[in-house]
Amino acid sequence: MFVDAGQPDDAKMAAMEAAFLPWVQQRLENETYLGWLASEGDRVVGGAGMWLMDFPPHFLHVEAVRAYLLNFYVDPEFRGQGLARMLLHTTMDEARRRGIDVVTLHASKFGRHLYEQNGFKQTNELMLRGAGVAPDQTVK
Repeated sequence: MFVDAGQPDDAKMAAMEAAFLPWVQQRLENETYLGWLASEGDRVVGGAGMWLMDFPPHFLHVEAVRAYLLNFYVDPEFRGQGLARMLLHTTMDEARRRGIDVVTLHASKFGRHLYEQNGFKQTNELMLRGAGVAPDQTVK
């Protein structure tokens, strides 16, 4: 998925994979990560994940959980057949079944249109990378 999106298959990718595997395995075991696969015969051609994140009750929603969608991917050979839409609807059905009101994700340029078509809106989220740097030491 990442290589297809333009990330080099390098040492950073290997480090990410090595860190991700135990992370996702633990969450699969405690059922806070749910995954779906689309296949043709024995071949996996697409997949999607949903992480059930503990989140403090908020004035917009009092539920103590949010769903975060990640790892959406469809093999290039199988794109344009509605698999990504089916995977998205499957994850959203599960979120509704669980009573989860807030679902978030970070879309690649490839998936943004699909998510926007299905009601996802841009938010005001901000991100700081290198949080160990004191605010007065950040580059302006």
